[in-house]
Amino acid sequence: MMPDGKTLTAKNAKNIRKSLQRDRRNWGPDQDMSMTDLAELAAKQSALEARIAALGRILVAYSGGVDSAYLAWSAHRVLGGRMLAVIADSPSLARAQFADAIAFARERQIPLEVIATSELDRPDYARNDASRCFFCKDELFTVMETFRANHDYDAIAYGVNTDDQGDFRPGQRAAREHNVAAPLLDAGLSKQDIRDLAKAAGLRVWDKPASACLSSRIEYGRPVTREALGVVEQGEDALRALGFRQFRVRHHGDLVRIEIAASELARALTMEMSAEFTRIFKGLGFKFVTLDLEGFRSGSMNSLLSADQLAGGKQTAAAPGPLRKIS
Repeated sequence: MMPDGKTLTAKNAKNIRKSLQRDRRNWGPDQDMSMTDLAELAAKQSALEARIAALGRILVAYSGGVDSAYLAWSAHRVLGGRMLAVIADSPSLARAQFADAIAFARERQIPLEVIATSELDRPDYARNDASRCFFCKDELFTVMETFRANHDYDAIAYGVNTDDQGDFRPGQRAAREHNVAAPLLDAGLSKQDIRDLAKAAGLRVWDKPASACLSSRIEYGRPVTREALGVVEQGEDALRALGFRQFRVRHHGDLVRIEIAASELARALTMEMSAEFTRIFKGLGFKFVTLDLEGFRSGSMNSLLSADQLAGGKQTAAAPGPLRKIS
């Protein structure tokens, strides 16, 4: 563990590089790295730990995905008991994801607090327009800010990374408005960097498929309700039980659009699987069951938005700003 408030020295960075080399046994031959790549990755992890240390006592917004899990794990390494992972027990977080997130924190002995959020009670969120993610994160960070102030923490951090820049992510605006720190982004870490570091560290979540909240499966303009979220979750649980790994259930009212990863699409495109999809999703109340031939695409619902709406929610990459704590 690093001394509080101190940045990594050249010796620390060298030790990280040695650790990454040693842990290359966790990687497959298809993920072999050159010494230059290892040095760059070690430098980024060194920068990440320095950013975390400078924040003081922190809360980490945690969902169990690889980004927030790696940030929480790193913060625990650096700060020990001076950090706390916080997960929202929200209807938009699938129960399987919620349980796995709690299990990972326990496995790694990461301090964890479960809080309740009430985004579904906010009309601006429930109406499900292009700004839905803003209102979701605004609710989360509002609740976390109250918790932070009541428990004497210095800052809140979340797991945004460099690949999230330039994409349509209104939630990042909420993070900026609440002065939430972004250590992974500030350290220049991409999604692949985070997966590589998590794998080298032996974290089982390193290859966990990306999974946005259940609300993102419901077409814009269709209200987000507990019932709709429940139908999507049951559908995705059924696909998981069939052995599919990367997929989405897109809710379009009477019609469901199933997205399956390209690598798994051939298995989905059979008469037997077609009959199984029909049985499952008509049983959930859909009148029309479709399989999207373009396969899984993260954020495919955004294709329904206008150019102006997309432009309003895009982020632009920026150089890391000065470190500061929330007062």
